[in-house]
This record gives sequence, C-alpha cells and structure tokens, in this order.
Amino acid sequence: MRLVVLLASACLPFLSWAGTTDETGAVSGVATPTAAARDVATILPQAAIARRYFGHDAPWYERNIPFFDSPDAKTNQVYYYRWEVFRAHIRAVGAQGNVFTEFLQDMTWDRDPYSTLNDSAIFPIYDGRWLRDRSYLDDWISYLWTGGGNNRHFSESIADATYRRYEVDGDAAFATRFLPSMEQTYNLWDDHYDFDKHLYWIEPLLDATEYSIASIDASGGKDGFRGGDAFRPSINSYMFANARAISRLAALAGDEATASRYAAKAADLRRHVEQDLWSAELGHFIDRYKVDNAFVHYWNPVGGRELAGYTPWTFGLVDDVKYATAWAHALKADQLRGPYGLRTAEPSYRHYMQQYRYDEATGLRECQWNGPVWPFQTTQALIGLANLLNNAEQAVITRSDYAALLKQYTDLHYVDGHPDIQEDYDPATGKPIVGLPRSHHYYHSAYDDLIITGLVGIRPRADHVLEVNPLLPRDASDPNAMAWFALENAPYHGHLVSVLYDRDGSHYHRGAGLQVFIDGRKVASSPVLARLTAPIEQAPLPPVTRDVDLAVNLTGDGFPQPSASVNGDDRKALLHSIDGRMWFFPEIQEGWTTQGAADKPQWYALDFGTPTTIASSQIHFLDDATHFAAPASYAIQYFRDGAWHAVGSEPAAKPLANGVNALSWTPVTARRFRVLFTPPAHPRAVRLLEWKLYASAPVHQRIGPTQRP
Repeated sequence: MRLVVLLASACLPFLSWAGTTDETGAVSGVATPTAAARDVATILPQAAIARRYFGHDAPWYERNIPFFDSPDAKTNQVYYYRWEVFRAHIRAVGAQGNVFTEFLQDMTWDRDPYSTLNDSAIFPIYDGRWLRDRSYLDDWISYLWTGGGNNRHFSESIADATYRRYEVDGDAAFATRFLPSMEQTYNLWDDHYDFDKHLYWIEPLLDATEYSIASIDASGGKDGFRGGDAFRPSINSYMFANARAISRLAALAGDEATASRYAAKAADLRRHVEQDLWSAELGHFIDRYKVDNAFVHYWNPVGGRELAGYTPWTFGLVDDVKYATAWAHALKADQLRGPYGLRTAEPSYRHYMQQYRYDEATGLRECQWNGPVWPFQTTQALIGLANLLNNAEQAVITRSDYAALLKQYTDLHYVDGHPDIQEDYDPATGKPIVGLPRSHHYYHSAYDDLIITGLVGIRPRADHVLEVNPLLPRDASDPNAMAWFALENAPYHGHLVSVLYDRDGSHYHRGAGLQVFIDGRKVASSPVLARLTAPIEQAPLPPVTRDVDLAVNLTGDGFPQPSASVNGDDRKALLHSIDGRMWFFPEIQEGWTTQGAADKPQWYALDFGTPTTIASSQIHFLDDATHFAAPASYAIQYFRDGAWHAVGSEPAAKPLANGVNALSWTPVTARRFRVLFTPPAHPRAVRLLEWKLYASAPVHQRIGPTQRP
C-alpha cells in the first residue's frame, strides 16, 4: 500500500518551489512549473511544513496525511496538532495490528487489555479515512466488528462510520465483510427499543452524556450520574444511521432483501424522530422520558434544549427543511451559543452548570453535560451544520456562521497558549473544566475531518463523482472569509485529490479562484468559491500491508519480559516501554527511564521466552526540554553463548528524540535482545517511550518517502 502511494506521488512532473513558511505556518512564495506541468497540483512544501510541526517525527506525516494551508495561524496549527493526537492514540497490539484509544492512559472503565472505548470509536474513522496508510483503519474496524471492540458499552454509530470510510476509499469488499456482525449488533439493541413507540431509549450515562437534563431531573435535581432513561435524538439518530449503512452495504453485497429490510427500519426511525422527538414549543429535537417516577413521567418531554438535538442532522436523518429553525438556537448567546463554545444545555435550565461530581483523588470537577462545552458534541453539531448547508436551502444559519463556529472550536484547543484538547470546557471562560491528568490530548472528537469535508469541502460519495463545496463565506468582505487555502494529496477512491483556492491568484501564483486536482491534474475550476464536481473512477487499491510489533506485552503476563540495568523494580514503567503506545506530549510521560543512574552505559532488555527472529527495531525517546533527552549513542545486541553480541548494524546517525530511531540488520535468532545506551550529558536522563521489534524491516523502512522507482 505504501509503495503504490509513493509511486503515485513520485510520478508527478517536477515542480520547483521558491517559497517559505512564515510565522503563521502559511505558505508564501512562487511555484514555478515546467512547461509540461502547468496543471500539476504540487502546491505546498510538505517537507518544510512537516519539519515545522512534527520535528523529528516528520517522516510519518509526510507519508500519510493530506497537507493543509490557510491564512489562519491557529487553524493551521490545530490541523497538524490533531494529526499528532491521531498518531498518539494508535496502539499496536501485536498480531491483531493496531487499535485506537480514547485516553492516552488506562482508565478503569475502558476495555481490557487494549484500553479501547466504543463511544469514541467513530472519530479515528472520520479522521483516519483521509490517511494514505489504510492498515490503521482496517485493523481498527476489524477489531470493532470481529475482535469484541464494539461491546455496546455505550451507544454508537460504528456501522455508519464504516460506511463513511467506504465512501472515501471505495473498498466495498472490506466494508461488506462485516455485515453479519453489523446485523447481529444492531438487533442486540432491541433491548433498548420500545416496540410501541418505535424509538430507542437509553440512560444518558450510557449515551456517554452523564448529568444530562433527563438524568438530573429524574433524580429530582439531586444527582444525575445514573438513571434518567429517555428516548433521545442521539441514540435514535445513531440507530437510523446504522440501519441506513447496513442497507447500503447489503445492496453493495447484492443482498436486496436485507437492504430493503434495513432501509425500512431507517425510514421508520426517521418518521418517529420527526413526529415524536420534535418539540414545537422549543423548536428543537428533545428527549422524552422512558422512566416514570416521582419526579418525571413516561413520555413527557424534557424541559430544555440540549446540543444533542442536532444529532439528526449529523447523520442525515432530517429531510424536511422546516426543522432547520432549530439552528437559530446555536446562534443566540442566551441559548446554546456560549462565548467560548456551544453549550450542551442552555442557561435557562434550572440546574445549568450545577456541579454534582468531583474527582476523589484531586477534588477537581468531573464530567457533566448540563452546560459545559464538549468537543464530542461540538464535532457532531459541526458535521450536522455542514450537512444542512450542503443539502438544503434555508435562511436560518449561514456559511459565515459555520466558519465562526469552526473558529470558536479551533480556539478551544488551546490551553495556556498551547494546543491540548481536553474533555470539556466552561462556556463562559473557555477554560478546561475537568483538567485531570487523564484529560490531556483527549481523543473523543474530530477536527481534521471537519477541515477536509467542511472548510475545504470534499464531500465523500459512494458514486463516481468527486464533489467539492468549501463552506466559507463567498463574500470577500465577510469577517469569516478566507482569501486562500490549499489541501494537498487527500486519498479518495484510490486517487490523490488536491483543492486550491486563491481569491485573486496572488498567493499561490497558480491562477485565481477554486481549482480541483486528481492525481495532480486539474479537473474542475471556478473563478469564485462554488460547488464543483468531476468524474472520478475507482482506482484499484493495493493490498494493505502491516508491520507486527513482536515486542508488545499488553498485560505483563507471558513474554516478552523486560528487565533493565537501573529502575528495574519499577515494573509498571518497564512494561510501559513495550505496551504498544507512543506519544511525544510532555504532559503525560510514561516508560522506563535511566533517572538516578550513574554516568555510564545503561541497558533495557527483553526476554522472548523462546528463540525469536528479529531483523529490525524502532526506538522512541522523549525530549521534554527539561529532564529527558536522547542518549548520546545506542546499540542493539542479542545474547548467545553466554555473551552479548552486536546485531551487526550500527545506527547511521546520532540518536534523536521525539521521533523514530529505525535500524535494520540481517535477521538474528535469539531469546534475549537489549538496547545499550550511552547516557546524554548530565543531568538529563533517557526516557524510553517505546521499543518495537520486527521480524523483518517495516515497509516504510524499506521504501522511504524520497525513493523513486
């Protein structure tokens, strides 16, 4: 897979670059094409941008992500930061490939031993469908459907997300193989279905929204963590979307009976959500109670508007424009539009922002959904608004409003001046509410997908049409307008798509207006921002290749078993260096360290229990600018005949931190391997974030991003 992508980009005609990046991260300068390449979309200096945002870890991003550029410094920074968040939450789990975590660290409520949660499962799919390496999502989706990852711990829309991924890569054979599991899971939700009302109900906690209006009021205002079963727009929109996805995938597989059955289920849910969950009084989709007690009664509506009322648009359930009046509430400061983000409940609610729950260890406020801003639901609302603006003519909310809300969400990513997406925020201050150690770089939302499908406007479709409709104001005088932007090399239907907008042609010097490229060739253009379409055939997708990390030990039992020259009694730290997780964020640091060791060589070793063939290594060190740095040098050794021997290959360059130190050698079979360090200059120590070992050279080591056929 990586080989084909690299060859596709390598075959583009040469385009020289004479530009620079400025302090905003935006690109300036002049691209000078050769006479034979005037329509080739080599727009951005990707290597320079990758070095700016990712430092030593730049090669992974150069191989994988679409590159983005705009005049807004924060939008640029957060776009690239969110790709760091995506990468940080990839967890290698051995032969099963890779999964995605919601938190960087283990939580007591996540699923052992992988630390996954199904409520956040869709967001890596939304963002990751734009990655050129398809193995990550193939592994993740396979785990969700056949590895037990979708355990119905929370409500979910994973079948729909699987179909949304198919709309981008076009791999019908992969998406349809999970139909039996999708149907089985869908039918299990009958335990939350009211056959009289034709609607699904759920406890807000299990809808991943504890302390919602339904659960607080069902407790008489005394609590709200548990209880409050209700028919909610959220779970019913998820189930609508899952039914529609199953129907469409079944049609792809040639099963018309199943397609028809699930289309009927989706249509029935649409009818009953619109009929029963729309409140004419509130002008919004709302909950109705399933529970009946001293405080609330079955089928009565809740008494307030919540951001969850926009989920019908998130999943395309609403097909009547009359309901668009609900979006007026997202624009009013005394309703859902907070100064720093979209509130989850309005200030008129009598228990608005009342704090019920605190973390026992720190005393800090815990998660609630009675007003705080949540990136989770902000993402859903922005997807829903993009769908409305793309699909309906209405006068309630505009492209300018969309751009302003997206900008507000962008700003929310900053904590103390640095990107650090957290769980929830105070709408009056924009400050994180929870602020717990677990909260840093939290992955229960999307952002890059919003940039690609919303701001840039690539609208994924299952047919042979590429549609681009940037959701930016078309009036240049609008304060939310942008004069230019570019997205380069987004994978789509087996091709690479790029979109370029330059209002007057003065920024990129490639002509004025909007231009769309497929595999480097211009296929559509407009002198102004507009909806553009172009035919695009599905290109063959090469087989996905994956690298199996043999060093992973998720539980601490069995092999491989770690040991070390110092701090060997800290078993938790030893295991963190082989737990399949790796990130370079200094706010949460894990892994074995040489702290407290003498200024002499130190080692970290693995015992595989039986002779194991190893041919390459990836080592990740942290530099936090204070306590830890890369070692001065390192060597990899194996144990045989009572002595340690070099594997036969020395690092080609000085070890680096916050990136990948890759090394390959002629395969060696041994039971024990170790990495030997020469410490950095005193007083800093080495923090070994992760050590990965492979039976052969990983694909990206064999085929580098600069190699040509």
